[in-house]
Amino acid sequence: MTVHGEVGPGFEAVREAFDRVAGSSAGGVAFSVVRGGESLVELWAGEAAPGVPWTRDTRVVLFSGTKGIVATVLAMLTAHGLIGPGERVARYWPEFAAGGKSDVLVSHVLAHTVGLPYVEPDLPMFDNAANAAALAAQSPLWMPGTRVAYHAMTYGYLATELVRRVTGQGLGELVQEMLAAPHELDLRLYTPADVPVATLFRAPGYRISTFLQDEERRRIVERMYRGLLDSVETMNSPEYRGAELAACGATGTAADMARLYDLLLSGALVPQPVLAQATRTWSEGVDAINDRPLHFGLGYELADPIGTYGPVEVAFGHSGAGGGRHGAWPTSGVGFSFTTNELRAEDVDDRASSLLAALAIALRLRQPA
Repeated sequence: MTVHGEVGPGFEAVREAFDRVAGSSAGGVAFSVVRGGESLVELWAGEAAPGVPWTRDTRVVLFSGTKGIVATVLAMLTAHGLIGPGERVARYWPEFAAGGKSDVLVSHVLAHTVGLPYVEPDLPMFDNAANAAALAAQSPLWMPGTRVAYHAMTYGYLATELVRRVTGQGLGELVQEMLAAPHELDLRLYTPADVPVATLFRAPGYRISTFLQDEERRRIVERMYRGLLDSVETMNSPEYRGAELAACGATGTAADMARLYDLLLSGALVPQPVLAQATRTWSEGVDAINDRPLHFGLGYELADPIGTYGPVEVAFGHSGAGGGRHGAWPTSGVGFSFTTNELRAEDVDDRASSLLAALAIALRLRQPA
């Protein structure tokens, strides 16, 4: 497989690691690293669809990488004084107080401790308003703030409604107005049907929740994901990409996801104290449903015991189903993104991890003695 792009001096080992990733891939892959507005690594290879070469500008569905974009919008709204993590959700969304949730905080929603991992009635996945209303009426599975469990889909419904109550606008509109347009980022929460996006496919043996062995809790997982990752047709549909699903529906390029996190580090998007607040520990522990180690800020994933963000102690960002990895290493000052259209199971996928390991070595070698 031919690899395209370039790396800066000292990052040749990252190129070698990418060559190996590309050689083992059946679809397309891209890896970007940006520091202080400078591209250190820009590589891509493979196919965006059968017979269609992957390019630097190939967009892909980001799945839960979307949550990092949404967390950034929420941090920007926090910086503008429109929302606060210590405020009660019901202050902005009075109906949410039902079901014993009057004291639930915004931080409980953003740090995945609110206890609403699925929607109780069987509602259409793409209807943000109906799902948010159902969640507002539900009682949580546990006292909010006492357990952490990944809210795979409901994070998006809750965040979308919170933002609408605070601003009167949709999250897709705000992603465009606050991030994409002013900073020339090819990131979308609403992607029109005529905008090209890489075709997704599942590698043989693909599955979710690879840490989970309990079959009873696996039924909860099935309610959480609603079969989304089981259906290639749904994942690739214009309806999915156009539904403004704030948990999993954004599209973007590796280059612009890396730039997003570089902009966050630079202070161009939010003041440093707001970023520090959003990227400190708000929850951590073993997922009460999935048995996976978790570590969250306010919507961002943080460095965890299983090395999701590479061999570093401090990191933030958000991974995506099937292998996507997007984030920042504050100590090294870099933003990075790995994108792919080939979904692999977490317990057998070492693509992003191998690239981040090579990046860590290259950065250490470039540090002054």
